[in-house]
Amino acid sequence: MFRVGQHKPLASILGKQIVLMIFTKRLREGVRNGDITCSVRIWISPRVRVGGRYRMDEGEIEIDSIEQIGFPDITPELARQSGFLGVLDLLKVAKHGRGQNIYVIRFHYVPPRLGRVTRRSRKKGPPS
Repeated sequence: MFRVGQHKPLASILGKQIVLMIFTKRLREGVRNGDITCSVRIWISPRVRVGGRYRMDEGEIEIDSIEQIGFPDITPELARQSGFLGVLDLLKVAKHGRGQNIYVIRFHYVPPRLGRVTRRSRKKGPPS
């Protein structure tokens, strides 16, 4: 997830903090192709804001909505929408730190702009 949806400060550039959304490796392709459009997080308070864009390995996630929910709202269907096999699978990844509040974060993937260098494209080297 945001490790679906953990955010991690990377640097401060011109007074603006860059935030990276970390998803477990097995979820990243689903996020990029649009199969995964939500994440359940257990936080003290929201770590993202509606309309905010957060970097991934490639591209960005733009937050569409944040909703606080209770444990009964974490259904098998919500777990599958988040890219997990079931509720227990989701809960193993959703908790971050001491948080007790449960949030459903809905988002969409924004691909990298043409000409923008990403970590992955730098590793590949020039096209042959």
